[in-house]
Amino acid sequence: MHVLHRAGKEGLGPAYIAGFRWGFEHGYDVLVEMDADASHRPEQLPGLLEAVRRGADLAIGSRWVRGGAVHDWARHREVLSRGANMYARVLLGLGVHDATAGFRAYRADLLRELLEADVASHGYCFQVDMTRRSREAGAVIREVPIDFDERREGTSKMDSSIVGEALLRVTQWGVQRRARQLSRVLGYRGR
Repeated sequence: MHVLHRAGKEGLGPAYIAGFRWGFEHGYDVLVEMDADASHRPEQLPGLLEAVRRGADLAIGSRWVRGGAVHDWARHREVLSRGANMYARVLLGLGVHDATAGFRAYRADLLRELLEADVASHGYCFQVDMTRRSREAGAVIREVPIDFDERREGTSKMDSSIVGEALLRVTQWGVQRRARQLSRVLGYRGR
């Protein structure tokens, strides 16, 4: 195990990116992200790796697909998570039920491609952003059901600014997506 220590808090997205870049430098073909607060079960990692072995470029440990579950969560947290995921799925056309999930396995080649462009998402919308970018890159995305447990240590970093960032960015990306679709339709009709 190797621990990266960073001088200051820069947000969730930059922390993941630093870890991914470390993985690139050390020649890993598959890079995994997971929470270190015992909410993700390490024994479920083989399911994600098997999905990658079978052809997925991105395997998402999903709470919201058949066989997935959340344990010991307050009802309002489940409603917020399900609602946020539905909003992102509809607005962005992701075809994914748990775009906010933080238990993932990526092929390193896909991550390199995704990180060539600047990733400006700092909070929890980083996960949605990476899912969106993966879909736009034509990646094969598979959801693997997992059990998600309430953290045993620490406190959630979720606050109104993180929710606001996610809502604003997902809305912006959705409007941009719809504008591109409309432009294609109008361009086609104009021929």
